[in-house]
Amino acid sequence: MLSRDEILNADDLEYIDVEVPEWGGSVRVAMMSGAGRDEYEQSLFKFAPDGSAKPDLQNSRAKLLSVCLVDEKNERLFSVKDIEALGRKNSRVLDNLHAVADQLNSVTPSAIKDEAKN
Repeated sequence: MLSRDEILNADDLEYIDVEVPEWGGSVRVAMMSGAGRDEYEQSLFKFAPDGSAKPDLQNSRAKLLSVCLVDEKNERLFSVKDIEALGRKNSRVLDNLHAVADQLNSVTPSAIKDEAKN
């Protein structure tokens, strides 16, 4: 059986480096941590004072990429404050990177169904 330390020290977050010619280089798209996924999922809703929630899909691609784009040390490149600016970048690039992030993290309904088949 694995020990606590073995689990916490396991390097279990995969990534894919993606060439982005439009930006003049490559970026690293990483698998989200559990906390990062919770943050991303929560960002997709607006919460009212009464506790009710409604979907907030504005800048949804940028929201996901703000959690998944990392540097060589696995540190996030963007914060919540950067989402709006990131959302103004080339939509084709954002779509391509979103597809890679989806592949790693199974965030769309189709990806979740595909994962369930495996």
